[in-house]
Amino acid sequence: QVQLVESGGGLVQAGGSLRLSCTASGRTFTTYTMGWFRQAPGKEREFVASIRWSGGRIYYADSVKGRFTISRDNAKNTVFLQMNSLKPEDTAVYYCAATRIPATTPREYEYWGQGTQVTVSS
Repeated sequence: QVQLVESGGGLVQAGGSLRLSCTASGRTFTTYTMGWFRQAPGKEREFVASIRWSGGRIYYADSVKGRFTISRDNAKNTVFLQMNSLKPEDTAVYYCAATRIPATTPREYEYWGQGTQVTVSS
């Protein structure tokens, strides 16, 4: 079993930055691909970014490419999402998730955190 806990969300003005963290427990954590997703009110949960356990393969949604950076520190069992140049449309609940294979759709992920709210104001 894998338990995921997100932190780092909050309120920020447009153009600002936030860094989200996801801390995992479980002895098999380093074998998993990790992903970040977000969900705004009235919208479907959407893919943001993912990273393989080795860090060798990284994928981003077009909407965040060039602004967000995903990384992981396996020694600390932690995955990060650095968010720069934030826009009001980035406002959503952000979730981290884990899967045994590389994936970019929510249904392919087996474990989920509780989510953290990110609000970007004008």
